[in-house]
Amino acid sequence: MNTNTKTKATTAYPLVICGVFAAVMVVCSWIAIPLPSGVPINLAVLGVLLSAGCLGFKYGTLTQLVYVLLGCVGLPVFAGFNGGLHVIAGPTGGCDIVGYILCAGIVGFIASRTKSFWALVGAMILGVLACYAFGTLWYVHLMGITFAVGLAQCVIPFLPFDAIKIALAALLVQRLRQTNLIKL
Repeated sequence: MNTNTKTKATTAYPLVICGVFAAVMVVCSWIAIPLPSGVPINLAVLGVLLSAGCLGFKYGTLTQLVYVLLGCVGLPVFAGFNGGLHVIAGPTGGCDIVGYILCAGIVGFIASRTKSFWALVGAMILGVLACYAFGTLWYVHLMGITFAVGLAQCVIPFLPFDAIKIALAALLVQRLRQTNLIKL
């Protein structure tokens, strides 16, 4: 294999892995339970935590950007098989979509610097809290409601589900790290 071919293969691998995790995000987003507030319970946070925990800051964040861009161009990648800029600009766009980029950045930054399971769990908690904060402020602003109502609709119902997602994601990431299935 000449040097040029090896460089192309080395460059392509992380991008292919980002594409695979973006596809995981799509599937996780489609598995959703609608709530009266309009903010669905879905597995997308699990996809964010897995991609950031496995891929680190650069590629975990890139995966979320790819996911958001796919939705921006109208592909039905978001919860409820929705896509388009109107979804991102809507009430759930902050937490469910834009907040994922922030979450991935935080989790990926910390995850790429530690092998500790508990540090990974802490990073995931911090990332989800940042997603909650950004999404709740977005939702409160667009819906014209109080912050307390926003918390009641955008955070409180999701806490037990996201705790389970954090535990599952941390266990899966730790296991994937041990098996060396994903090397970047």
